[in-house]
Parts: sequence; structure tokens; C-alpha cells
Amino acid sequence: MRQKNTCLLIDDDKDDQEIFKLALQDINQDVVCFTADDGVEGLRLLQSDQNFFPSYIFLDLNMPRMTGKDCLCEIKKDARLAGIPVVIYSTSSDPKDISDSKRLGASDYVVKQFSISSLKTILEQYFNEEKQMA
Repeated sequence: MRQKNTCLLIDDDKDDQEIFKLALQDINQDVVCFTADDGVEGLRLLQSDQNFFPSYIFLDLNMPRMTGKDCLCEIKKDARLAGIPVVIYSTSSDPKDISDSKRLGASDYVVKQFSISSLKTILEQYFNEEKQMA
């Protein structure tokens, strides 16, 4: 069962993690955001706790040790995790990355924003408080 008001951000950039968490807290303080520094760590977190089912997984594409696409494939192969929506969160706006990600099972694709207000606008569609109450 998915845990309301939780998300997992898998991203190797600590600054991007902080900006993401700040934007998220500004739009909905009830959301708990877990972070992992790469795909290997993210999968370990998801697989080590059988009760951990975040509402969303936000996944960077370009990371060391395991790319976001490889991590996405592993998530979708795991029957327990396959139903969790995975949103690619990347600096890449390459149409091939977008189409490949969707083909591999990503539910959405978000290009990283240069302003926190733009990021908040995007995150509101996932974590809007009124939407959570419905």
C-alpha cells in the first residue's frame, strides 16, 4: 500500500536534493521526502524495507554507479515496486531521453527547473494538499 505524503528522490546532486526538498516543503509541509544519492542506494532503500511504498519516486537520469534508466528498469521489474509512479527528474530535455523513459515505464518526465518557483508549480500537481484530501 502506498504511503500518502511520501516521496523518494534519487539524485546524485546534493544541491538539487536540497532545492527539491525546499520547494516541496513550501507547497505541502506534510510530505516527507527521502533521498538517495544514486540508483544503487535508491534500490537498496526500496528493497530493504518491505513496508516502504512512497507516493512517487523522482529519478535523475545521469548518475554514477547506475543510470536513472537502469534504475527505472529495476524498479519496474520488481512486482512489489512496479506500481509506484516514477517521475524522471533530469536536466536533459532530449526527446530520446523522454521517449526512452516513458517506454521503460516512467509515468512522467520533468526537466529540472532553474527557479524554485517553477519547481513548486510542477510539484503542486503531485503534492497539492487539496488533491491529497480527495
